[in-house]
Amino acid sequence: MRFAMMPVLLTLFWGAWESTGRPAPPIHFESGLAASGIGFVLRNGTVPEKPIIDTTLGGVALFDFDNDGFLDIFFTNGAAIPGLVKDGPAFWNRLYRNNRDGTFSDVTAHSGVAGEGYSMGVATGDFDNDGYMDLFVTGVNRNTLFHNNGDGTFTDITQRAGLLGFGASEKKAWSVSAAWVDYNLDGKLDLFVSSYVDWSMATNSLCGEEGKRLSCAPATYRGLPNYLYRNNGDGTFTDVSEITGIAGHVGKGMGVAIADYNGDGYPDIFVANDNERNFLFQNDGGKRFHEVGISSGVAFTEDGVPVSAMGADFRDLNNDGRPDLVVTALEGETFPVFLNLGNGFFSESSYQTGVGPGSLRKSGWSVGAYDFDNDGNKDIFTANSHVSENAPLYGPHLYKQSNSVWRNQGAGKFQDVSTQAGAAFRVLAAHRGAAFGDLDNDGRVDIVVSSIGERPEILLNRSSRANHWLLIQTKGKSSNRDGIGATIKVTSQDGMVQYNHVTTSVGYASASDKRVHFGLGKNARVREVEVTWPSGKIQRVPGIAADRVLLLEEP
Repeated sequence: MRFAMMPVLLTLFWGAWESTGRPAPPIHFESGLAASGIGFVLRNGTVPEKPIIDTTLGGVALFDFDNDGFLDIFFTNGAAIPGLVKDGPAFWNRLYRNNRDGTFSDVTAHSGVAGEGYSMGVATGDFDNDGYMDLFVTGVNRNTLFHNNGDGTFTDITQRAGLLGFGASEKKAWSVSAAWVDYNLDGKLDLFVSSYVDWSMATNSLCGEEGKRLSCAPATYRGLPNYLYRNNGDGTFTDVSEITGIAGHVGKGMGVAIADYNGDGYPDIFVANDNERNFLFQNDGGKRFHEVGISSGVAFTEDGVPVSAMGADFRDLNNDGRPDLVVTALEGETFPVFLNLGNGFFSESSYQTGVGPGSLRKSGWSVGAYDFDNDGNKDIFTANSHVSENAPLYGPHLYKQSNSVWRNQGAGKFQDVSTQAGAAFRVLAAHRGAAFGDLDNDGRVDIVVSSIGERPEILLNRSSRANHWLLIQTKGKSSNRDGIGATIKVTSQDGMVQYNHVTTSVGYASASDKRVHFGLGKNARVREVEVTWPSGKIQRVPGIAADRVLLLEEP
């Protein structure tokens, strides 16, 4: 009933704005679910014991698996909790092909990506540089690498690639997020995997009263080390977690975000840890990583305490050329915003930026920093919901929550405009993963959000077309084929300068469009696009017309 009424509510809402004579809100979304043909429902297989596993799933990927120029959608699914119920095909992962008319077709059965087991997150990237994006799916006791065969099908090559187990010990574990990153700049995408806690149904703890159990806090379980796998270039990977220094730091990893935070040309890795200090792995010349979370100022809030960090995005929020961090957390903690001050330091600035007050009342999962109104400033979206389904039985908590969007007003200030962004932002659900990308290639960034026990939300960006835009797709030659890790500087006709970089690792357990979006405001042309490729090559392209998808190939 809720979704059936949404178009009517949207029309009334929009009409109300027009009848008052006031301008329409600058950021506006509408639901595209009803017409999409997507029937997927995220299943967590929950049971009365409420094990911690049933709260943390829900990754989404937006990627063009068939190279037709339009983004397709992949959903991970939990199915049935390991050790309790045998799952089946009806509950496995789902792949939907974009029909280019606002609808999607379920091609899971033909594609071969249904997988098995309790899936969590997804990472997208062309690991073998054959021109087709591959899928890596994280989960409990099993991760899966699906190779894109280029004919609409995928092959599970996990065992052949050397990724069947977790690390050199082949010990089973629990992975949440992953990211493709060329950490040693050899032109081949490597794989970073975040690990959560050491859990099994046999060791499951019980929290809360019988009949209204709660998901136990992560402090109940031992944390696990993260993993880094080096791409050997022959379809196999080598676990280099120990020799690179990654394995020496044990946390409770959830979201993963990648950026070159100190401008030395090597990508660094941020891990959002749940109720533990966050990690920032500084890449030292592509050989080792040093964990600098505390010394850089991203491990804790400004009060010196950790938060229940879940999702993260690593983007330049204030156009100063330095990537900043925005992280989601539980209600009462605020969503930390770490502004990059340069020289290896960040300042926790959630309240100074304006994100703090609104986020204090929300529990956030996925997050993305994108310019939704194309004014040249990146805004912030968060997918919200409490962790535990039974939380409302213990106090004034909301399990199902509405999503949030903060509009970037420039000068480092954000305004919560969720109540003005459309009826789609009044939907209460158990939101989890979210992926970002332009589904219809109209220059406005759309959002797909998963929700436990319900169909996903397809949030179509219907903000004003008054501003211009540019969508840049990179194609590496000496660098990896996707151009992941390339940094891009765009100078508009009026002198406005923006910075971004190529990554698919965004938010919580999700993967977003590899194309890099820039809002241009009133600029109909770009004075210059400057790309610094992972190989170190610098490419400058002058005089670019706006409102187009621009393919840039590495010289």
